[in-house]
Amino acid sequence: MIHLQEDLKRLGLNTMAALVDSEVDKAVKSQASYTAFLQHLVGEELVAKADRSINARIAKARFPAIRTLDAFDFGFQPRLPVALVKELAGLDFLDWAENVCAVGPPGTGKSHLLIGLAVKACEARKRVLFTHAPALLDQMVACTVDGSLGRRLRDLQRLDFLVVDELGYMPMDSRRADLFFQLVSARYERGSIGVTTNKPFDQWGQVFGGDDVIAAAILDRLLHHSHILLTTGPSYRMKDKASQLPPTSSADGTNCLHGRDGEEEHGGPPEAHWGRRQRKEQALT
Repeated sequence: MIHLQEDLKRLGLNTMAALVDSEVDKAVKSQASYTAFLQHLVGEELVAKADRSINARIAKARFPAIRTLDAFDFGFQPRLPVALVKELAGLDFLDWAENVCAVGPPGTGKSHLLIGLAVKACEARKRVLFTHAPALLDQMVACTVDGSLGRRLRDLQRLDFLVVDELGYMPMDSRRADLFFQLVSARYERGSIGVTTNKPFDQWGQVFGGDDVIAAAILDRLLHHSHILLTTGPSYRMKDKASQLPPTSSADGTNCLHGRDGEEEHGGPPEAHWGRRQRKEQALT
């Protein structure tokens, strides 16, 4: 038996090597046929290899944390269309190179939703990369310096699902805006992009260095084949802390909310504020 185990290991069948001894005993006791015994042992090896493949893809995707759609609190986002999220979880959008844009205030589940979809893609053995917008663009700027931008764009183009997180939290200069346009153009109708952003689409000119023209060109390609997930309300991370925080007031005494990007949004709860913007966003879709 020891020689058999060593031979199985040489063939890379490590799970079979680990299980063969105990499985032989089980087969003898149950009087299983040789075929049934071998089929079961091979099946265990296939399951183990599949698990290793999925884990490798998840590691290569570089998620900041593992989030699943099953763990998403839809009760905290009652306006989010659950049916659309479930449809996206089927991953047909990847086959059609369609994009997914999650738009809403900080802490409302945008990254969780996109990571959940990306984990599903890894489980389906798709090529996935999760990256933060500033880090991605810094890498692309570095590629322009050493002359490797073309190779980097080809690498990004080969992905089945590229998720760009936190677009809009930090404004870009003109060079980064141009590089993001090149990225979106390279993947247009070739591969899916997932984007999370705190900025409504009518404010994307601010994101791209005040250049409304390049913002419009990016939106034209990004939204042409896309699904929009709008999240609203206060931060989920602060849901247990809100009652402990003092109200924040502006100089004129009105309440205001401070987003991560530092801008102030006056008047009414965040749900109402984002509700007014949603009508503009939906016109673009």
